[in-house]
Amino acid sequence: RRPREHSAQSCVAPQGFLAQQAPRGVCYDGAIMRSLAWLCALPLLSVAGCQAASAGAAPDAAPSASASSIAQPPASAPSALPPAQPASSASAAPSSAPLAAHDAGASEAGANDAGPPSPCPEGMAPINRSCVDRWEAHLVSLDDAGHEVIHPHFERPAEGVAYLARSAAGVFPQGYISRVEAAAACKRAGKRLCSRNEWLRACQGKRWWTWPYGATAKRGKCNNGKVHLLSQMFGTQGRSWKYDDHFNSPRLNQEPGFLAKAGEYAECSNAEGVFDMVGNLHEWVSDSVDDAFVESFEAEEVERRTQPHRTGNGVFMGGFFSTTSELGPGCKYTTIAHEPTYHDYSTGFRCCQKQASPPKK
Repeated sequence: RRPREHSAQSCVAPQGFLAQQAPRGVCYDGAIMRSLAWLCALPLLSVAGCQAASAGAAPDAAPSASASSIAQPPASAPSALPPAQPASSASAAPSSAPLAAHDAGASEAGANDAGPPSPCPEGMAPINRSCVDRWEAHLVSLDDAGHEVIHPHFERPAEGVAYLARSAAGVFPQGYISRVEAAAACKRAGKRLCSRNEWLRACQGKRWWTWPYGATAKRGKCNNGKVHLLSQMFGTQGRSWKYDDHFNSPRLNQEPGFLAKAGEYAECSNAEGVFDMVGNLHEWVSDSVDDAFVESFEAEEVERRTQPHRTGNGVFMGGFFSTTSELGPGCKYTTIAHEPTYHDYSTGFRCCQKQASPPKK
């Protein structure tokens, strides 16, 4: 993995453990190095791992310090759900309700009455003045014949490929994606990333519930609260986890019983007919962290763990399959600790667009 380029002001020379592993002449982003302090606050990691991190981390491990704050919330974090059970537990099994009930119902209703057509394309829900993807997005590319080919959901997007975002029930959503890549895929599809306000409205519904399905958490409704794959697959020694090899390992989102297909948890929805906005994958939104965002964010009456952040960081929402309420309950789960180029197995997205204007009479 090639080291990122940095300005002289942000460049930090490797020291300690890092100096033993880094190539000569390589330097690293000072903000990422400082974010290692959050890694050491997590009780799931060993003391030895934190000692190694504080002395310096290998280039592959530097971004993974922040990643561990997502993938490995502390056991003592506040939770609105009962303790997580293994993924094979029957209580965590998805509902067998129809995946595309809302689209099918809307199509039937449109055929049987003379009401106005939907202001949104098929597969998108009209919410206020926006259209919101009903399902988490996957990526497609075009082959030589112009046919769409679905990108493997467990692989990083390849450099130089012009991916388009697609949203459909019954397809595994794309993880391992950065905000930059997600925004580009939405744009190529004629859409854009949702803003945080659009996302919250779509998740909470007209009644502004905390969870898509109601005011209180109900275990098994959404795909969240499962055991943590990083420690299960790779052990609890944080010093051994690397950004590419572990946090972005294709094995993670191929493990049965963890990542679900879009719409598989049919009860993780609301009257608007959007699915999986809590759990399954984190979802990037278009907002960036700045003073105004932080002021508004901190004014919310929501209990969250403190997150390290800096101006310019991206924002993702909803938690993923191994979180509960560490950074806010349900729809209010918000992560602000990562730059827009960050990605790991837990990061996904969905798209929005403006509603079409009604035809002039």
